[in-house]
Amino acid sequence: MERSDQEPLSKTVNIPNPLYQSLEGRYFVGQTERISVGKGKNAWGGLINPFKSGIDLFVNAFTITNHSDLSVEAEIWFNALPFGESKISRKVTPANTALFPLPEPEVKIAYAEGVRGIPEKGVMAFRRIVPPKSTLASDEDGKFIFPPNGSFTIVLIAPANGIIRAEIAFGWFEEKIKKNRRTDKWQ
Repeated sequence: MERSDQEPLSKTVNIPNPLYQSLEGRYFVGQTERISVGKGKNAWGGLINPFKSGIDLFVNAFTITNHSDLSVEAEIWFNALPFGESKISRKVTPANTALFPLPEPEVKIAYAEGVRGIPEKGVMAFRRIVPPKSTLASDEDGKFIFPPNGSFTIVLIAPANGIIRAEIAFGWFEEKIKKNRRTDKWQ
């Protein structure tokens, strides 16, 4: 089939959503400090979307790195309240470091260790087992979505004996809310 010289060519490019979000300055990555689990005490790490953030949190990926010789059970919780003495991680960066100024995320990575029990609120959505000396990686493609005051938390359950040392890492993007579906508060 011949083209007429009068027909302009058009180019269409499809890019993955995480790349698009990164180009827009809305994709972030980060991790907890190394946390310990054992002696009947659990630990957790999570993405916390502050109450007045004005954004929706889209969880794209998470990893759990187990440095120990024992397996560890990880419970994934939706909208759990932080418990124990939580800290905010400083190990967070935009994925696109070519932007100036660098964007700052609204979402925080929080974590705690030496906690008893599990969250009192929220839903334990699923579990994973992380084998010894390995990293479990999960790509979620942004399908887990949390409004302001929501959270995505991974609770590491203490083994019957021994100590687990681990880090939890996340990749996520944020989108401004045009209208809050619950209260019509955000404009």
